[in-house]
Amino acid sequence: MADEHSSLKIQVEQIAAQVEALTRRVDALTEQIALVSARPAPDRVASGDGDFPDPSEALLSWVGRSSLLQRLSTVCFLLVVALILRTVTDNGMVNIRLGTIIGMSYAVALMLMGWRRYRRANPLAPIFIVCGTVLMFTIVVETHTRFDALPSVQAYILLMLTGLGTAVISYVYRVPAPVAVGNLGMCIAGAAIDYPNPFFPYLGIVLLTANLLGFFTARAHRYSWLRWILLLVTLFMINLWGIKLGMTLLGGEKPPRILAPDWFLPILILFSATYAITAWMGIIRSLSGRISRFELALPTINIIWAFLLVQYVVFAMGGSQILLGVTGAIVGVGHLAAAVLLAGRDPRGAHGTNAFLFAGSVLLALALPLVVGSTLPSLPVLAAVAFGASVMSAKWHSGSVRLTSYLLQIYAAVALAAVVLRWETMPSFSVSVVSAGGIACLGLLHYRWCRNRKPPAESAFYSRIDKSDFAAVAILLAALLSAFFLLRMIAQRILGMSLAPAELNNAMQCSQSVIINLSAIVLIFFAQAYNNREVRNVAILVTVIGAVNVFLYDLLRAHGLPLVISVLSFGLATAVESVILGRWQRLSAPAQDNAGA
Repeated sequence: MADEHSSLKIQVEQIAAQVEALTRRVDALTEQIALVSARPAPDRVASGDGDFPDPSEALLSWVGRSSLLQRLSTVCFLLVVALILRTVTDNGMVNIRLGTIIGMSYAVALMLMGWRRYRRANPLAPIFIVCGTVLMFTIVVETHTRFDALPSVQAYILLMLTGLGTAVISYVYRVPAPVAVGNLGMCIAGAAIDYPNPFFPYLGIVLLTANLLGFFTARAHRYSWLRWILLLVTLFMINLWGIKLGMTLLGGEKPPRILAPDWFLPILILFSATYAITAWMGIIRSLSGRISRFELALPTINIIWAFLLVQYVVFAMGGSQILLGVTGAIVGVGHLAAAVLLAGRDPRGAHGTNAFLFAGSVLLALALPLVVGSTLPSLPVLAAVAFGASVMSAKWHSGSVRLTSYLLQIYAAVALAAVVLRWETMPSFSVSVVSAGGIACLGLLHYRWCRNRKPPAESAFYSRIDKSDFAAVAILLAALLSAFFLLRMIAQRILGMSLAPAELNNAMQCSQSVIINLSAIVLIFFAQAYNNREVRNVAILVTVIGAVNVFLYDLLRAHGLPLVISVLSFGLATAVESVILGRWQRLSAPAQDNAGA
């Protein structure tokens, strides 16, 4: 047995010597090509096309500058050696364990040779590093998955050591290729081991290491694409863990060891905290320059993913939803506080602030309903946050924060509509009325505040796309929507006390049209009093909606006195608008004539 090991060792040394000799030969050929290309070219024959280089010559020049053929030949030589070692192992000349050791030793030798060539600034250095790294990952995955000759713990350790080794090489020589290949390979190889049933805690450690290395890689080389890939792989694998664990618990079964239920929440919290911290650090380091889209989107992606997954698993475990909601609300407020701190670091523009403000708002929208037990009471809080964000946007000179306040106010109104339309009976009339009234009042205040203050001039959105802040009209429409459902709830309460259940639906259908038409009358009077064309146009839009409701719904479905009142209200609305719009045109005509004169 000792003779066999010594002979194999001699063969490996011979192969390494041959690779070294081939490499020296390729270097010598490269030097000769450089000398030949450095010689002055003979004078070309004068022609009309002399100003245009020959495409073939340009292609050859590019190939020579990029050392393409040299690199391809090196890859082939290295691949031949790897295939020889694989053939020796597959034919049973050596056992699997010994063949694995020889293959890993060869991969390490390639990485060390690449290290030496980086010291000499050799163009072949990345080839040796990449080939050695890919070979190491391939051997680890295949040995564990196909031959079952490498335990999971050792496989994960080897993956992390390889990734860390490439990171060290990139850090020492300030080159991006080693750590990019090592980081991406470590993540994908770790996900491939025992898929779809890995031991998730070990896999989580590997993925966390890969994400941390990806953060430092992007910091040095602006590799955002690498972080996107790492994030997607991580989300997929952790989601797989959570879904498997939740389905097992909901099925009343005992989770197997690979699911490790005691480790799920700690590891998920660790990932979420890591993503939040790295996003914070990435935004801070980029305040003086351009912040990447990844770092701007990461806080929101992290919040949505982590909270929904935790909610599913906690529900499967039978845990407290209220405690989860309180925790989520605290974390959401923490994100809002982080946004304030970021704004303090960049008073003029508050770059990156909206990333944490938007994430905190989304988390509050998800968590507050769990705290209060219903969606409706939490909506006024979100409307208040929206109004506060709009006020702070003026202080921070941030157009993105102003847009976020618009979206949050619109969400509150749309969520109110979804909740009210979903209910068959009112669970609490007072809570419903207070919530709808609060959202409507805050929306109107928000709209008036925005119309009294122009958007920040520094904002790219408002300076290029929406110079007149036309988006603020959406806040007015959201406030009107909330007011409509407020009046609808009051009408339903009053009609429910005076009408029989059989007539209630007919009366409610027509009452909606009456509310819309009366709202149009109020809006047109307000527009005339303040000479506000924007509100006038909104009043016309509301009238159109009333017409659709009256003629396409009420006339076909309603009957009796409610139908009469519905049609009468629409006629009254059109009559009032006809008088006011006619007067408006008469008053605006002299002004236009004076302007033309």
